[in-house]
Amino acid sequence: MATTAGPRLILKRMREIMVERISPQARLDKMVEVIAVNMVAEVCSIYLSKPGGWLELFATEGLNRAAVHTTRLKMGEGIIGDVALNARPLNLSDAPQHPSFSYRPETGEDPYQSMLGVPIIRSGGTTLGVLAVQNKTHRHYGEEEVEALLTVATVLAELVVSGSLVDLAEVDIGPKHDRPWRGQGVSFCEGIAMGRAVLHEPRVKVEKLIADDVIAERDRLDLAIVDLRTSIDAMLSTDDTAIAGESREVLEAYRMFAHDRGWTNRLREAVTSGLTAEGAVERVQNDTRARMARQTDSLMRERLHDLDDLANRLLRHLMGKADTSAHEALPADTVLFARTMGPAELLDYDRTKLRALILEEGSPTSHVSIVARALDIPLIGRVEGVLDQIESGDWVIADGDTADVHMRPAHDVREAYRHKLALRAQRQAAYAAMRLVPAVTKDGERVKLLMNAGLLADLPHLEEAGAEGIGLFRTELQFMISHEMPRLKQLVDLYSAVLDGAAGRQVVFRTLDLGGDKVLPYARPLNEENPAMGWRAIRMTLDRPALLRYQIRALLKAGAGRDVDLMFPMVAEVAEFRAARKLVDRELERLARTGETPPRKVRVGSMLEVPALAFQMPALLAAADFVSIGSNDLMQFLFASDRGNPRLGGRYDLLSPPMLNFLKGIADAARARGVPVTLCGEMAGRPLEAMALIGLGFRSLSMVPASIGPVKQMLLSLNSGQLSSFMAGLQASTDHSLREQLKQFAINERVPI
Repeated sequence: MATTAGPRLILKRMREIMVERISPQARLDKMVEVIAVNMVAEVCSIYLSKPGGWLELFATEGLNRAAVHTTRLKMGEGIIGDVALNARPLNLSDAPQHPSFSYRPETGEDPYQSMLGVPIIRSGGTTLGVLAVQNKTHRHYGEEEVEALLTVATVLAELVVSGSLVDLAEVDIGPKHDRPWRGQGVSFCEGIAMGRAVLHEPRVKVEKLIADDVIAERDRLDLAIVDLRTSIDAMLSTDDTAIAGESREVLEAYRMFAHDRGWTNRLREAVTSGLTAEGAVERVQNDTRARMARQTDSLMRERLHDLDDLANRLLRHLMGKADTSAHEALPADTVLFARTMGPAELLDYDRTKLRALILEEGSPTSHVSIVARALDIPLIGRVEGVLDQIESGDWVIADGDTADVHMRPAHDVREAYRHKLALRAQRQAAYAAMRLVPAVTKDGERVKLLMNAGLLADLPHLEEAGAEGIGLFRTELQFMISHEMPRLKQLVDLYSAVLDGAAGRQVVFRTLDLGGDKVLPYARPLNEENPAMGWRAIRMTLDRPALLRYQIRALLKAGAGRDVDLMFPMVAEVAEFRAARKLVDRELERLARTGETPPRKVRVGSMLEVPALAFQMPALLAAADFVSIGSNDLMQFLFASDRGNPRLGGRYDLLSPPMLNFLKGIADAARARGVPVTLCGEMAGRPLEAMALIGLGFRSLSMVPASIGPVKQMLLSLNSGQLSSFMAGLQASTDHSLREQLKQFAINERVPI
């Protein structure tokens, strides 16, 4: 029976064999001999995976040597195939009685009753083969012996992959990251980029597997585990905005696994068997990954992701590596890959080098998506399995228009995208050339084109895109990316800088739209069944009036001597708007009492996102100076359809008769009352949808800066009166969508969409 020192002696002899000047097959033959002797086994055999799903006997001590490279089993066939398929050890005292037993007479294994087989698993979880020992007696191998064989199998896996034991052309070592791969996700921010892959959380390559000093390695492991637990606890208690929503859930899972005794005990056992601390982490995680990757249960596969991330984090602790790539030397054309990330983490990266972001998870309404759109970074999310396919430095094409990700693309694909990027650049140049051209339709209708913003980094886009102002400045982003509640002076300085950057153009500040999926890191998160319809935006700030007054005070101070436009989000009834407006009046009175310079003019408006508010239009238009429609929320509430649910993503159309008729009613009422109305949702930034809005009577649209050029090009070719007449004929339609009819109108009238 093997002793605790057994695996260490085997690893020492394996290291000696590796420096001998002999052939790879001779090395394999010597290794099975050493393993058999030290395991007190009469047979030791190594089976390796071959292309086509076969397992071939590559070396044996104790069985018929003539069977080497002759005996083959299908994956899943026999006990050996069972071990490989399920990536788990089998410890049998009476192997011939096992249901999977498959008799191969050429091996001469008839006398042997007991068998212990363990999978040979490479880094990444791919099963390369099986290492097995056998004895004539009915014997159940002890836990130490199983652990010893698993440790030896870990080292064998790395030797196989390195090509030291076999010709790599002879074996199937799993996915090779040298072939083209295409993934499909969901576009969270449009745009196209080509560049080099960078992993947000870089993988750590373990160079040394065999320990020189087991006690020292065990101490290193224990210290790293303590550091890991401490760092996770610290992150969960910090004010970092990145630690919210999905990121917090991931870290909570990390903490659970980091404190799991079973996981830490397996790591310590692997070190005791003779591996370095890094080798132990890799061995335990390879075993876990190989088993769990075969699970069909989606929750189990999610836990695999959590364990992968945790193991990688522990390796970085052991090797003193940075947690992210943000402060590493980045390629000039970085395409960043992550499972998920927070907005503050994205802002840590050098914007001049960041070309695109690819997420394995994510949501179009998540904080990082909002920041990516504000920075005009193409973002593709929900690309399943992308982190298993990518290696740092790989060539990548990120097509945010079609949500395609091309890794290691073939030459013709790269050339096609180079042409596509060139054409895109030409279009951008054409849009830039018309940035000073007034946005007037062919029949003389003036349309105000504004841009959406949320960061100081957005301000240069005003000039670049030719926007007439900012129709929506999302003030919550500054609260979300701060480590603590911003001070009043910080907010005053920020809002002053925004107004300075606008250089006299209109800026509409939306007060805090927090709650739902926008949780402040320094506020206690709420668990709500329907957060989009929960305690958020104006509902939250009216319940916490000190917070709203704090922000209003900053806006009024920043606007001293200038025009200030502010609006309240998520207003459901006029009473809410009036209550919020009273707070503005109180702050203006405070300015007068303290003798501070007030704004030259204050205009107060309301977002219309909740359908209920549309049924109080006369009262709203009498109370508000302007109205802005948020089409994103309005649509999901109008259709009772969660816009973050991928199953419902294409079910309801912005160009459906119910949506268009609803919008027309609002536009008509505002025009009759002489109250300005702007649509500032994503609908405004798509040429076809923007065309429909102009046909409905909208004359003010706010969108991301990149959309202003295409929308202006469309409206310069449009006869709005002709379009309005055409759409009036569709008003009674009961079709699911009017998209095709509007497309045909554009084609017939040569309107570029």
